[in-house]
Amino acid sequence: MGFSVSADAYGAFMGRYAEPLADATVAELQLRAGQRALDVGAGPGALTARLVSALGVHAVAAVDPSETFVAALRARFPGLRVECTTADRLRFPDASFDTTVAQLVVHFMPDPVRGLTEMARVTRPGGQVAASVWDFGGGRHPLGVFWRAAKDLDPDAPDESDLPGTRDGQLVALFTQAGLHDLRPLTLPSTRTFAGFEQWWEMFELGVGPAGDYVAALDAVTKQRLRTRCAELLPAGPFDIDAVAWTVIGRR
Repeated sequence: MGFSVSADAYGAFMGRYAEPLADATVAELQLRAGQRALDVGAGPGALTARLVSALGVHAVAAVDPSETFVAALRARFPGLRVECTTADRLRFPDASFDTTVAQLVVHFMPDPVRGLTEMARVTRPGGQVAASVWDFGGGRHPLGVFWRAAKDLDPDAPDESDLPGTRDGQLVALFTQAGLHDLRPLTLPSTRTFAGFEQWWEMFELGVGPAGDYVAALDAVTKQRLRTRCAELLPAGPFDIDAVAWTVIGRR
């Protein structure tokens, strides 16, 4: 899957959605000085930056399976503990953190319940475990126009709506299976403004995520047909793309 890309590429593709989502998430977590937090699947650090701002760099740790993202995190946050690993293989002792968060990650975990269970393990009893996933199932996500156009041309296009946690109630069910309790389901918004079609389309040429992989696999003629269909579905710029993330905050 297309996440072996530069931090700049990911930022151009998803970062401008991830940043307002991170602001909304941290506001809901109500972090306090003296607490410790872990960012799971941190990417280039949209959420990490907010956790560091709230708690200080030495009270935060981050993990990501992408070596390029890990290198970017270390350069961006000197002193931050960063591990190159996956959610189901966290290299921290039990009860190491007050809050553990996975933003826009659960649907990419090979085994989401195992990943959430491991997140719970490294969280202290009574601590918070939180996660968010775009509403791919309901169409309220940043890539809605793209996948609609792809489906118009190719009904078998993998539009991410079948990934775990992307439909109403699925993230709550995964948290329950992982043994978490006192669940608080939320829907958190994120909006990005584009100057016009070219700025919007160029992010799909960066090879990021399933959409980037899909575009990279197309021949030139099919790619042009997809580009044309996307342009037909979008208004003249500037325009906003609104998204909503299913979010759950639970207790260990």
